[in-house]
Amino acid sequence: MDNMVDHVAEENVNQVVDPGKGIPDSPGFLLPLLLFGGFRTLIDRLHARLADEGHPDMRPAHGFAMQAIGGRGATASEIGRRLGVSKQAAGKTVDRLLALGYAERADDPADARRKLVHLTPRGHDALARSAAVFDELRAEWSAVLGADRVRALEEDLRNVVPAETTFRLDATSWLGGV
Repeated sequence: MDNMVDHVAEENVNQVVDPGKGIPDSPGFLLPLLLFGGFRTLIDRLHARLADEGHPDMRPAHGFAMQAIGGRGATASEIGRRLGVSKQAAGKTVDRLLALGYAERADDPADARRKLVHLTPRGHDALARSAAVFDELRAEWSAVLGADRVRALEEDLRNVVPAETTFRLDATSWLGGV
């Protein structure tokens, strides 16, 4: 890994160190970078495949939102709560899913005042293809790392990642609106 150094009063801070240079244990800041890099690698490869398979407009936020919609549908408020974003932010994503043909709105049969968002057949297809691609990507990681190590990694992450944050999409709240 290349060194990244900020010079402050002639001191080196925020230095990313090549782990192969004799450091007995990686510095703590490397863990989130590696986790994010792994996530980004999987998501980028997924979306390249989805584009090749008829879903060139799919974006990561769309997949999270479609998961939040679920099989029975959901209101924009429910989608926002499930994703950890505002109703307005969820509404914008839903509007984009509607425009792309991945979702549709319908009256809630239990309460005519509510509008439910449901996935269309195109939305279900995108999710099914995503699941298949993720299975292939996981198999690739297993081939490189070993199936036991991938299973152990998943189990370890289940032990340290709180369940309520697993599908949260509110990255702007901790990235400062970037």
